[in-house]
Amino acid sequence: MTFLMPSFLTLLIVIAVARFFGMIFRKIGQPSVMGEVLGGIILGPSVVGYFFPGFTASVFHGDAMVFLKHIAEIGITLYLFVMGLEMDLPRLRHSAKSAVLVSQMSIIIPFLLGLGLAYQIYSGYAPEGIGHLEFSLFIGVSLSITAFPVLARILADSRLHKTRLGDLALTCAAIDDITAWCLVAVVTGLLNASMSGAGITIVLTIVYVLGMILVIRPLIEKFLPRLEKSSERVPQALLAVVVLGALGSATITDLIGIHAFFGAFLFGAIIPHGSLTAKDVTDRLQDFVAILFLPAFFALTGVKTQLGLISGAEHWMLCGVIILLAILGKFGGAFAAAKLSGNSTKDSTILGLLMNTRGLVELIVLNIGLSVGVLTPTLFTMLVIMALVTTFMTGPLLKLVDRKL
Repeated sequence: MTFLMPSFLTLLIVIAVARFFGMIFRKIGQPSVMGEVLGGIILGPSVVGYFFPGFTASVFHGDAMVFLKHIAEIGITLYLFVMGLEMDLPRLRHSAKSAVLVSQMSIIIPFLLGLGLAYQIYSGYAPEGIGHLEFSLFIGVSLSITAFPVLARILADSRLHKTRLGDLALTCAAIDDITAWCLVAVVTGLLNASMSGAGITIVLTIVYVLGMILVIRPLIEKFLPRLEKSSERVPQALLAVVVLGALGSATITDLIGIHAFFGAFLFGAIIPHGSLTAKDVTDRLQDFVAILFLPAFFALTGVKTQLGLISGAEHWMLCGVIILLAILGKFGGAFAAAKLSGNSTKDSTILGLLMNTRGLVELIVLNIGLSVGVLTPTLFTMLVIMALVTTFMTGPLLKLVDRKL
């Protein structure tokens, strides 16, 4: 009989392992979030589960997995809310004109490559009951994502922070993220309803987004300064209202038929970035979410990532093709558009490398794909490997292009 560890002990192990690998990766110049992801994969069936299956079974038993799932869902909702708070829309607007071409090219080209790939692999890798359209759209989205928070952290650690090129990269990543979440919303809407129902979901989503931007945001801008009362910290009552607003927005988008994460992200994005509320809520939530909640998500991702499912030359060849198409589409699209916009070859190369960063946002989207049944565990694992490779390569290649970074 296998000894089942208490769920809180499972969470303790997950946090300790995630923080340990995050610290190691930070020491070697990589984003700590990628080390935490790797820690989750090591805890899963691919490494620890392979050599010590009894230990993994005792740690990640049914009750513990349900517990981690709830913790992870709350954590990712709050994380995307904070990510929305960190979007400085007025500042990004200054780079919007030149960013539109770069961002759209860096979405359209990998998206089209993803559609072509999906057409080729549909018969062998699409889950049973999933149509061509939903499968193709999701593969296209998976190759098109740029990780806004990881990119922001890379910029903050380099001399590109608050430069014209850095602002351009952030603006492109922000547009990419918003576009990606809208595309995810379309796919989940198609999966959760008929074509007519999906049309209603898309219309409701557009109405909700416009309502948040044109009605709720102006109201927040009007009343927020009065509620903050020029104090150094946001009152606890206001903090509670803001967090409840994020959860309420997440609930509404979930009821509409798209993912709850999109609602939390949207609510964060409409709160003025320069307000005391945005800064204080970010300061209070960011570390708490990163330390307690996100490791649970990484552990769940690690358990779902089964490297053993990729066996044989065909699987590894497909995995290599996915990585190659992801790099060609994202880097190639951003590089070509940047050159057309009048940037130097060096700046265009740097921008292409930055836009090829996928990180945590990609993993969140992939987990959505697995949970709604549009990805098989094998294809999910391949796409996770792609996300890790394209993120790991960014830092070293940036330093190779410009040693001052």
